[in-house]
Amino acid sequence: MFDFFAETCYTVAMIAEETLRILTESAKYDVSCSSSGSGRRNAGGIGNGMPDGCCHSFTPDGRCVSLLKILLSNDCVFDCKYCMSRRSVDVPRATATPEEICELTVDFYKRNYIEGLFLSSAVHVSPDATMEQLVRTVRLLRTKYRFFGYVHVKGIPKADPLLVTEAAKYADRMSYNLELPSESSLKLLAPQKDKASLLAPMKQLQRERAVFRAEKRRGSLLPAGQTTQMIVGASPERDGHILRLAERLYRATGLKRVYFSSYTPVVQDGLLPCVQSPAIREHRLYQADWLLRFYGFDADELLPAEEDLPPDIDPKCAWALRNLHLFPVEVNRAPLETLLRVPGIGARSAQNILSARRYTALSFEHLKKMRVVLKRARHFITANGKFYGAGDMRTVRGLLAAGECAAGARQLSLFDAEAALTARTGEV
Repeated sequence: MFDFFAETCYTVAMIAEETLRILTESAKYDVSCSSSGSGRRNAGGIGNGMPDGCCHSFTPDGRCVSLLKILLSNDCVFDCKYCMSRRSVDVPRATATPEEICELTVDFYKRNYIEGLFLSSAVHVSPDATMEQLVRTVRLLRTKYRFFGYVHVKGIPKADPLLVTEAAKYADRMSYNLELPSESSLKLLAPQKDKASLLAPMKQLQRERAVFRAEKRRGSLLPAGQTTQMIVGASPERDGHILRLAERLYRATGLKRVYFSSYTPVVQDGLLPCVQSPAIREHRLYQADWLLRFYGFDADELLPAEEDLPPDIDPKCAWALRNLHLFPVEVNRAPLETLLRVPGIGARSAQNILSARRYTALSFEHLKKMRVVLKRARHFITANGKFYGAGDMRTVRGLLAAGECAAGARQLSLFDAEAALTARTGEV
């Protein structure tokens, strides 16, 4: 991202350049900040949350960069072992005022640097004191500065429920990050936090959103919903445990999505691993999460609680290989829920198959034109009675793993046409 700090310190004199550097640098480790799904209306001010999200700029690896991502303070009273802002770490500290954040947001918006705000904070002074400042910031932004663009607020655990409700009136989205997948890991690595203090406000917001919709009140309450984040690799929990927790969160709190962040050793501590968690593990968790949300899978189907997802093949292929007795399926007769479980057939391809087969018997050539990934799908389907896959599980697994490791297999990029389609749709 371009360097705008030098210019900003002259034109936005209310926040110092060094303060801005510290607070934006400290915010970069939170990944649960994508914007989408907000329907907030512009009531005569500036900005637009947009139903389809307000982020339009992407880095080559697919990350959105058009939100101002900043902390209100990195001066924390908590001592979470994995956190760069923890109390016991010797780093430069800074705290901004609500007015400084508001002026900065509006100024950056007018310069076309950003289209929304992701506002978080370390626990400065106390949970209630920090949450009060976050609420004051977003209230000022909406009422005094008349900014109606996208605003995501990171909730503070153990803050008063009334402050949580007040923040939800002005934010488009809120997130309470679980960070670690079990109570035992939280006690060890984040002793001031516990699951109850994180889950309680999430469930509270879910109930209040439901009441708000049922009563059809004017205005909005978190129109873009909630998210959370879990750090992968800082604690010993397996992928099966993490996916079951994500599944329960979707059902209990109505989360929009769970974000996974590979552990990065930004601070040294004997209780933490000294190496970064493999990026492929995070990638496989996102694929499995997509299967939970959009493909009708349950966590119990994907893997046992005490196991990790295989790194060499995607979770859908791994499930299909464990259930070869269900395959091959005939694409001209299989129902939608069965087609969605075939590796290489995504949600859009499955719908296209259902539509097209009403008029003709589909062949492999038809499927290729529908963007079905035949190098995976051919092992699990027949088309008009024809089968072109390998016969045994060992051979199929070898071919699927070889496809993942081929020279063309790489980090998804929104600047490549084929990869961009997969990155946007999540089809596996």
